[in-house]
Amino acid sequence: MTNQQNDSTMNKTKQENTEKSTNQSEAKVNGNLTYDDKVVQKIIGTAIEQIDGLLDVNGGFFSNIADKLINTDNVTSGINTEVGEKQVAVDMDVVVEYGRDIPKIAERVKQVIHDEVKHMTHLDVIEVNINVVDIKTEKEYEEDSETVQDKVTSAAKTTGQFASKQTNKAKNAITSGTNKAQDKIEDAREPRVQ
Repeated sequence: MTNQQNDSTMNKTKQENTEKSTNQSEAKVNGNLTYDDKVVQKIIGTAIEQIDGLLDVNGGFFSNIADKLINTDNVTSGINTEVGEKQVAVDMDVVVEYGRDIPKIAERVKQVIHDEVKHMTHLDVIEVNINVVDIKTEKEYEEDSETVQDKVTSAAKTTGQFASKQTNKAKNAITSGTNKAQDKIEDAREPRVQ
């Protein structure tokens, strides 16, 4: 066998091995890919956080109570989804900023949800129902967003500052009283030496 024939045989073997490995990597493996509702809700919640004019996604009474008690980063609150193998339907309650074009904001929300869910999951968003439950000015929203946790933290800080001032006053009074008592003791002592 000549070197040229040997090289040709080796190249042919390499090509066959490459084709086999390519065919093996393209092999179809059976199985299903599914998404839990909360995964799609989180995608939606994160995607719509920055939409201008959309103040909040409202999770209803119990969610509002929970939000008033503690600070949370729960982006899924107020978003309900029905997730199938190929499609997603979304229902949500929102609070919109007063004076804004609500239909325009709703269309933006729908588009962002459609794009992000499609991009990340390849599921088709077939329906997005948006229920506007309130409108607020930015100032009203910020005031309403203060939680009990924020109020307790603020009260504790104020109480802590007050207690610290009172402690310092007490320390100063004790130190002053101790110094005066020490002076009197030294004045009342009889000298030991003459």
